[in-house]
Amino acid sequence: MIGSPIDTVTWSQALERLSGWAAAGQSRYVCICNVHSVVTARQDGVFAKVIREADMATPDGAPVAWLMRRLGSLGQERINGPDLMWRYCAEAARRDESIYLYGGQQSTLDILQRTLLAHFPGLKIAGAYSPPFRALAPEEDTAVVEAINASGAGTVWVSLGCPKQEKWMAEHRGRINAVMIGVGAAFDYHAGTIQRAPRWMQRNGLEWLHRLCSEPRRLWKRYLVTNTLFIYYAGRQLFSK
Repeated sequence: MIGSPIDTVTWSQALERLSGWAAAGQSRYVCICNVHSVVTARQDGVFAKVIREADMATPDGAPVAWLMRRLGSLGQERINGPDLMWRYCAEAARRDESIYLYGGQQSTLDILQRTLLAHFPGLKIAGAYSPPFRALAPEEDTAVVEAINASGAGTVWVSLGCPKQEKWMAEHRGRINAVMIGVGAAFDYHAGTIQRAPRWMQRNGLEWLHRLCSEPRRLWKRYLVTNTLFIYYAGRQLFSK
């Protein structure tokens, strides 16, 4: 779709894949793709390769799921990061499976862990790490990998923002013995440090507008450019069928 291979997958299939890989201790990574992701992939060859080689890529943004339906993936739902993380944590708590949290500010991680444990009392959080904004030195990165592997976590939920989190996961596949899922702002949403759009806006593909209104100075250029390019690329693909 617009040059990026996004999986046609249901909620149950996505959750089953994650749990199966986690149970087997497989090193995998999952990209949750919105408009920003697919447009960035058209402009960044390295990022496009990361998406192309992901073990699963799901349609995060409502416009992405809509375009997939128009291109033949009938009934394709939006498999977004925050909801995927929430649903998986509920199942992991029932299975006595542990998770690891990577990314976000330490204050956000502290709140997030309390929130998750309050909603899912049986959930095992094997560890949480807030990396510095700079690149980790090789020895620091090795220490992080060793800590995650020693924790026994089946999944690592990564909140570094796009495209940083996707590139980080790709670089660590084969080193981290768990399933890595890039979930963007999910940590902030679940911790309550950023307010998520109301359900009606999510259902109607307007979550981006809510984010823009919440952080206009930081996001106006990103949404103006990427949304315009997405409409252009989507139109070209639809009319070339």
